[in-house]
Amino acid sequence: MSDALPQVDPEKVQAFVAHAHGDFDAGQALLADEPRLVNAAWDWGGGDWETALGAAAHMGRRQIALFLLEHDARLDLFAAAMLGYFDIVSAVLSDFPEMHNALGPHGIPLVEHARAGGADARAVLALLEATQVAP
Repeated sequence: MSDALPQVDPEKVQAFVAHAHGDFDAGQALLADEPRLVNAAWDWGGGDWETALGAAAHMGRRQIALFLLEHDARLDLFAAAMLGYFDIVSAVLSDFPEMHNALGPHGIPLVEHARAGGADARAVLALLEATQVAP
């Protein structure tokens, strides 16, 4: 007999990821009901996988991203760029310069995540704009 929990309801995963694009209240309610949603990913088709944190990151939804991180979401490079975490982005690019051209959910480039972060991500945006890497 397995002690594994049952799979999270796929409809809840899709709704949670969709709400993370901007409906903070709905996302909070879903997460309160099912905490395992925090790292669930939805495939929009064709391998376009997205987590709630990924959704918040490309939309520039700082409040949603921070809430998810406080609830154990796994930080990724795209969210770090949007949040303006310069040291993290710089360290990753130092060791993996090809990540400069990385594409996130929906094929959105890393630099666009930094742009979505606005003033909080100004230093990350400057770093990405100054370190163009040939594809």
